[in-house]
Amino acid sequence: MSTNTPVGTAARPLRIAVVGSGPAGVYAADIVTKSEAVKSGELTVSIDLFDRYPAPYGLIRYGVAPDHPRIKGIVNALHKVLDRGDIRFFGNVDYGTDLSLEDLRTHYDAVIFATGAIKDADLNIPGIELDGSYGGADFVSWYDGHPDVPRDWPLDAKEIAVIGNGNVALDVARMLSKHADDLLVSEIPDNVYRALKDSPVTDVHVYGRRGPAQVKFTPLELRELSHSKDVDIILYAEDFEFDAESDRQIQSNNQTKTMVGTLTNWIAEQPEDLSELRASRRLHLHFLHSPVEIYDNADAPGRVAGIKFERTELDGTGNARGTGEFVDYPVQAAYRAIGYFGSSLPEVEFDHSKGVVPNDGGRVLDASGAPVPGIYATGWIKRGPVGLIGHTKGDALETVTYLLEDRDNLPLAAAPAPETIVELLENRGVQFTSWEGWLALDAHERSLGEKASADAGADGIQRERIKVVPREDMVEISRGGVAAEV
Repeated sequence: MSTNTPVGTAARPLRIAVVGSGPAGVYAADIVTKSEAVKSGELTVSIDLFDRYPAPYGLIRYGVAPDHPRIKGIVNALHKVLDRGDIRFFGNVDYGTDLSLEDLRTHYDAVIFATGAIKDADLNIPGIELDGSYGGADFVSWYDGHPDVPRDWPLDAKEIAVIGNGNVALDVARMLSKHADDLLVSEIPDNVYRALKDSPVTDVHVYGRRGPAQVKFTPLELRELSHSKDVDIILYAEDFEFDAESDRQIQSNNQTKTMVGTLTNWIAEQPEDLSELRASRRLHLHFLHSPVEIYDNADAPGRVAGIKFERTELDGTGNARGTGEFVDYPVQAAYRAIGYFGSSLPEVEFDHSKGVVPNDGGRVLDASGAPVPGIYATGWIKRGPVGLIGHTKGDALETVTYLLEDRDNLPLAAAPAPETIVELLENRGVQFTSWEGWLALDAHERSLGEKASADAGADGIQRERIKVVPREDMVEISRGGVAAEV
């Protein structure tokens, strides 16, 4: 495809499509607009941001617990980028269904995939398929009001196991153990609040394969556990093993030192007689446990009745090995939170072993390992679900740098005018949403919060917003209608 109009000039901006409007996609779009080539006037760009969901923000809206204090700051930063007006937002547009790769190539000179990772990584142990065995990512999607998951979640277990020692595992454990009324100050959907309110849970157990110095969560996540009212945190002395490698990690990493210090302070302050603890719920942190089997029993065939672990020990390299000692815990539900895994994209090469799009610094590769002209990736679909949200900026910078280096050799769009993609979507009957539509939905959710706060009275819990969950309602509100039900 080609055009006779010079690309990157005022007459013919460089047209870029970004698929995914989470932090990775928004950061990539923002970095392009702030590049030296654009600031100097050497290059002009036109950027469209697509998302399969009617609302923007991706992981921030649908992958982080609603009670996180840092969410608001990240949302505000992303909002400022999209509210400038130089990046168009198209929500409720599904790549692979509403738009093909050929469509994007026809209308854009370059495409950046920033689709992230939303599925749970597999845990291949016997019993993982039992009723009551869940993926942590699925639970996160439910309590965050994801429009494509069922609105009901079975919360009937008193004792629950959470497998994993990362931030998602702590989020899942905190949401399961926290009292629902304490979540009303967040943007928790009403159906989630009601379900958590009725939960009979008394004990949530979090299990990690290695020791306290090797955990993958952050100090902020750990501290948030202690902020839950009427929830006791319980630790076990036999789980506190430190070897020479642990000492090295503690001395060389301030984050590790902080977390180990917090954990050791908690266990030192814990009463020797745990019966002295008075909270109605307990959150247990276990280390040096490797899951072996989830099992049922004769009283509840086909349903989770317990989980078996092999005790582990540190091996001097930062890893752990089995000891041959096995322990059982009676639980009625088990959540695996051992990481996310990317999903393949139509017409794009995919590494099914790593859950990423094969790439070289963000340049997407074909089956032979050669770069595909004009196709790029950033975020978790590029490098896998590792690192914190802040790492996404550096990742996007690398991808954008390569894209701009390649700009004189891109396969140019045949239909680069900005209005042509709108016409295509409209002709296909795609009910796409816009940035203005998001502002309307945002205002609507805030108004629901205001109404609930007013109904609660001056002494009641004040709610900033109540999240709208059904996709059809999100679309209708965003496109100017009034939803029948929220």
